[in-house]
Amino acid sequence: MPLFNSPTELTTSATDALLAIECTVIIAVLLRNATTNRWRTTLWCWVFTLLAIASFLGALAHGLEMPKSIRTTLWTPLYLSLGILVVLFIVGAVADWQGRAVAKRLVPWGIGMSAAFFGLTALLGGKFIIFIVYAATVLLSALAIYTFLAATHRLKGAAVVAMAILLNLAAAAVQASNLSLHLLFPFDHNGLFHLVQIVSTAILGLGVHLGMKSAQR
Repeated sequence: MPLFNSPTELTTSATDALLAIECTVIIAVLLRNATTNRWRTTLWCWVFTLLAIASFLGALAHGLEMPKSIRTTLWTPLYLSLGILVVLFIVGAVADWQGRAVAKRLVPWGIGMSAAFFGLTALLGGKFIIFIVYAATVLLSALAIYTFLAATHRLKGAAVVAMAILLNLAAAAVQASNLSLHLLFPFDHNGLFHLVQIVSTAILGLGVHLGMKSAQR
């Protein structure tokens, strides 16, 4: 398939690909330095795996010329990955706050929430703004949890995770805007969203890694 004939779509595709590679590296680091808390390691590795999958599919969808039917097919697993990712994120936050047993009780509710998001996305024609609103709502809850954990010194790395969440929320605001910039190459709001997300994902990986030894519940 030929490349998309749009500079901003190509930079969006390239930043998506970089995000997928970054997530793969973070997963390798977490697994290599895994503590006895295998459950937490596995949970966060799944968060980064789902983000890597969504980013890889996004790189294909934005970067390649393809029939509309194939592009629509790509968006389906992409949105499914993002929906589950958000659920696992809040499960991880609750596990760090209240422990694994409480977090596991959230899983059925999370699956229902993810299914509702996926259905609404399909109903409204796959508009990405739906994911932005859905993710921002959940991330605000996670931000409150990690801010509390940082303030009470209950989890090493909590402040770093909170910073990553704040950057993710900033990225969501960029994506919902019409912002565009020329930074060596032209970037529209999608490409700029990915650039901020690349930074926030690195910070999140660091925060999760720092908290591994103190999150043994």
